[in-house]
Amino acid sequence: MGIIIRLVITAVSLWIATLVISGISLDTDSLPGKAGTLLAVAIIFGIINAVLRPIIKTVGCGLYVLTLGLISLVVNGLLFMLTSWIAGQADLPFHVDDFWPSAVLGALIVGVVSWVLNMLVPDGSDD
Repeated sequence: MGIIIRLVITAVSLWIATLVISGISLDTDSLPGKAGTLLAVAIIFGIINAVLRPIIKTVGCGLYVLTLGLISLVVNGLLFMLTSWIAGQADLPFHVDDFWPSAVLGALIVGVVSWVLNMLVPDGSDD
């Protein structure tokens, strides 16, 4: 159940990013189409973060220390661009226009909104 809750939270945070950032677009008019696209993109984003983020952090550990963690903004933006590219390959109507500012700010908004929503919504492990 916790995975489904996190998936929905990520989908909501992606939706908020499409509303706030003009360079992130969700090109479908129907509500079920938007919800399905956001859930599919949330799955893609979750898989990319689960697989690539630990590898990147391990390999780039020196850069994280050298930049006091600011390189994570670049890494998050690149992972967000990769998510957009994979969504495009899967014919999903989700697109991020460019790296700066769309991908970096979009990844930042998704991260912050997801963090806030995860703090507000219990996932069932608090019992």
